[in-house]
Amino acid sequence: MTLFTPDLYLPSIADLTPELLQKYGIRSLLLDVDSTLKRYTSNVLEPEAVHWLETMKRAEIGLCILSNGKARRIKPIADIIQVPFVAPALKPLPFGCKTALKEMHFDRKATAIAGDQVFADILAGKLAGIFTVLIKAIHPEEEHWYTRMKRPLEKLVLPKSYQ
Repeated sequence: MTLFTPDLYLPSIADLTPELLQKYGIRSLLLDVDSTLKRYTSNVLEPEAVHWLETMKRAEIGLCILSNGKARRIKPIADIIQVPFVAPALKPLPFGCKTALKEMHFDRKATAIAGDQVFADILAGKLAGIFTVLIKAIHPEEEHWYTRMKRPLEKLVLPKSYQ
């Protein structure tokens, strides 16, 4: 079950502070978008996420969006927040993580992936050999049907303290 267990679980992306990253030796982040930085049905990032991104940039944390969404949907968001992206990332396969690490010149040992899905974000990060951070989903009731179908399965593999 260690492939499905995140290294860290947080209720919000805002809880992932530069100080916490420093504690774990993390200097760069691969970021999921849908239900992590924004509602699935929205094209606008949550205000909390925008403030958080500004904090990360000020702290000189390397950032790269890693999304299974199509590039034409992710690019406008990435352009607005001025963060590079890899899409589609094909998570849970590790190829998107590896592409981002290579293109961004991120050190695998000092990089984490942060996202809301165990069977996409966490598994991709584990398979790529990077630190994993599970973020509680923003408005999961708005997610695509296939994501909502996976949520009960996540509860079967996550420790009770993560639920």
